Amino acid sequence: MKIVVVGAGAIGGYLGALLGAAGETVTFIARGGNLEAIRHDGMKVTLEDGREVTGRSAAVASLADAGPHDVVLLTVKAHQVAAIAPQVGQLCHEHTSIVTMQNGIPWWYFQRHGGEHEGKPVRAADPDGTIGRHIDPARVVGCVVYPAANLVAPGVVQVVEGRRFTLGEPDGTTTPRIEAIAATLTRAGFKAPITSDIRGEIWLKLIGNLSFNPISALTHATLVDLLKFPLTRELCVEMMQEAQAVAERLGVTIRVPIERRIAGAEKVGAHKTSMLQDVEHGKAIEFEALVGAVVELGRLAGTPTPHIDAVYACAALLAKTLADAGGRLVVGR
Repeated sequence: MKIVVVGAGAIGGYLGALLGAAGETVTFIARGGNLEAIRHDGMKVTLEDGREVTGRSAAVASLADAGPHDVVLLTVKAHQVAAIAPQVGQLCHEHTSIVTMQNGIPWWYFQRHGGEHEGKPVRAADPDGTIGRHIDPARVVGCVVYPAANLVAPGVVQVVEGRRFTLGEPDGTTTPRIEAIAATLTRAGFKAPITSDIRGEIWLKLIGNLSFNPISALTHATLVDLLKFPLTRELCVEMMQEAQAVAERLGVTIRVPIERRIAGAEKVGAHKTSMLQDVEHGKAIEFEALVGAVVELGRLAGTPTPHIDAVYACAALLAKTLADAGGRLVVGR
């Protein structure tokens, strides 16, 4: 299978390296030092058990240079999709599938939905409709990413924990293409269960991310620290309860209780969320798909989200402060 990884960060690197090592034909779209490192040494991954895997793969700087592939693994962050969406078609032939691996509510949430909101855009994820105009929803395969990993150096990924990537067609069917993608990931050493309810899986992860990520970014606390501190733990619970109410009004049942979701996050330990890592590196934060989209869907569902609204306001100001400072945010001296 010919696979192109768009976004050679921690998750993209993890996937591409193991797929390449398993014999798949993999091409990375990368930039700068990451591009040069992959070209020279391959993408290197250190797994949870300390084993090291190197995937020898092609690496190019632009989508136009990659050519058509069977599967596109779209591993850039949610706020980065719009910038590349007009070029994604260059990676596609007639039967190409696009596996979306962004956190939060995706732009395609109501595409192939079948409910009363069928086809409705999610403006927080796709403000001006750029993504929707350029990526055919018929190509989309949803994916919820559960592993935690860090890009510790150009072309070098350290896996913190996890290997599960849950897949689902937006219309809930099990198709030959999703079975082929799941089988390919499984051969490479990942867990790739197929769900008939990908939106339920999205919400299951989102109710944690929408609280853990922005609170950690605002407080500079690790997962275990923000959950051990009573006030921020309670704020997480309040936000998760509000999100669950929104999901239920939209017909989604979240299959894991909130306390169990929090206990699972505590077990990860002193892990810095991706949003906190972005703040520390002066990068734009992906708060709209994680938090803003829930505010938007709460309005759509007629469900109040006061705690989420408040954290969204603070995260929005943090994002503006980062942008105004050119990413040079300094805490203390």
